[in-house]
Amino acid sequence: MARLGAYRDFAAGSADHGYVLIRVVVAKGSTPRDDDAWMLVSRASSFGTIGGGRLELEAIDRARAVLAGAGAEPLALPLGPAIGQCCGGHVTLSFELIPPARFAEIEAMVEAEDSGDPEVWLFGGGHVGRALTSALLLLPVKVHVVETRQDELELTPQGAALHLTSLPESLVSGIAPGSAVIVLTHDHALDFLIVSAALARNDLAQVGMIGSDTKRATFEHQFIREGGDKSRLSDLVCPIGRKVADKRPEVIAATVASDIIAALAEWRESNRFKGSDQRGRISHRTACAPESPTR
Repeated sequence: MARLGAYRDFAAGSADHGYVLIRVVVAKGSTPRDDDAWMLVSRASSFGTIGGGRLELEAIDRARAVLAGAGAEPLALPLGPAIGQCCGGHVTLSFELIPPARFAEIEAMVEAEDSGDPEVWLFGGGHVGRALTSALLLLPVKVHVVETRQDELELTPQGAALHLTSLPESLVSGIAPGSAVIVLTHDHALDFLIVSAALARNDLAQVGMIGSDTKRATFEHQFIREGGDKSRLSDLVCPIGRKVADKRPEVIAATVASDIIAALAEWRESNRFKGSDQRGRISHRTACAPESPTR
């Protein structure tokens, strides 16, 4: 919902003159964004991005010329030395003037796009859980935090969906396919119940548990002893995050968030031809990292 609020603020500041919708209509080769990317440009600000760098600066200049009365012809740009970008691909952009009467239409587009964001379920709202929630709230995912403790849940950063329950493992079966489940509770016995419920499914993008190699070995032994399918253990990520010397919650959260995004993208790519379109806004096809436009 933060992105929707940002759009509404942008639209409110554009009420006098409207704004321009820029779309990437062709993306060939290595490009900062794919052909589903778009952004909005008003006389004074912008919303969204088509990849940053010189490409975006050229697009913003063209959009503001359209706002000033110029034609809205497409713009084709090779991403090479001529414009100071070395991606090597080719992008074609379209430009459409959006008057205030159509602002609601674009708002609906923002809502529809956000509704396709994958879910990340964090079981445990302690120090690492809160740090991970903060990191994930900056990304195109829907964050759910599950806790058995009211006082810990109340400390969750604003923007996540909150779930207070004495039986957190009971929520696992209702989680949307393609979601990530990360278990970080204060109770190893509770961790076992939640992870076991998650491993009983084969349609989650990632199942992760905070801990150590010793904790994983203990879990595996108990899981098999209680009749768990040994083959499912290969889907468990434990320990979570990268092995770095700094164990502060914020550092752990940064590495875990990166792994979650990679797992969600991999799952969506491998499943995008199954059933409904699941391409979403996270894609492995981005071969050239976006740059921040600077003047």
